[in-house]
Amino acid sequence: MRAEVAGAQTLRRGLMVLRLLTRVGPGGLRMGDICRQVALTKATAVRLTQALVDEGFVLKDPASGRYRLGPEAFAVGLAAEPSYELQRLAAPTLRALATESEDTVFFSVLHGYETICLSRDEGDFPIRNQLLKPGDRVPLGVGAGGCALLAAMGDAEVADVLAHTRTARAQRYPRCTDAALRQMIRETREHGWCVLPGLLLPDSWAVAAVVRDHHAQPVAAITVAAIRSRLAPARRTAIGQRLLQASAEVTRLALAAADRRAD
Repeated sequence: MRAEVAGAQTLRRGLMVLRLLTRVGPGGLRMGDICRQVALTKATAVRLTQALVDEGFVLKDPASGRYRLGPEAFAVGLAAEPSYELQRLAAPTLRALATESEDTVFFSVLHGYETICLSRDEGDFPIRNQLLKPGDRVPLGVGAGGCALLAAMGDAEVADVLAHTRTARAQRYPRCTDAALRQMIRETREHGWCVLPGLLLPDSWAVAAVVRDHHAQPVAAITVAAIRSRLAPARRTAIGQRLLQASAEVTRLALAAADRRAD
């Protein structure tokens, strides 16, 4: 039993390193940075990272000493790729939204009690939203996209999610209380899109709409994020309506892709 617990702990720690390298991207990290960010001793971090190198999941650049994802990690990503097909289908729509709005556009997918940011497209407005980057995970309901997804669920599911994420929200996102999220859910169901009124940072607002799969289930969200002064009521409404069009377009593309696979 002890060996099983120790093995599970080693696996989790190794996955922490792998997940960290996934989030930082192709630039990679030096060993000191890995140790600090996953809160491991240097000996443990070196041992785990070397095991990942030996198995091909991580590569070490001999010149810079940085570690980055290796070919086996890429192979795993390809195997899981059908789960993220929606983001690929959505990419032209997301880029167009960023160009039109000049603001930052995020695409996030539902994953259990979390949402995962898969992409960030930046418009030309000089003040950009940096709250999320691809690979970031937040509790479901936190952020405009997460709340849009939550609003698309039934009341029983909403209650379950709020109960499950309450501790994490209190620790990391104290303004995202049950009451605040329920208010946003009511407004989202009324308007069709979600408005985040600076709950994460006071001057960081966002508008989001949910994307549904070919079974009409909520699976993703498109978010336009900007500073508060750029999201006055009239512009929020215009962006919300544009997001509904964009989400309908992405859903249509998903339906077409599903039909092609069925043929």
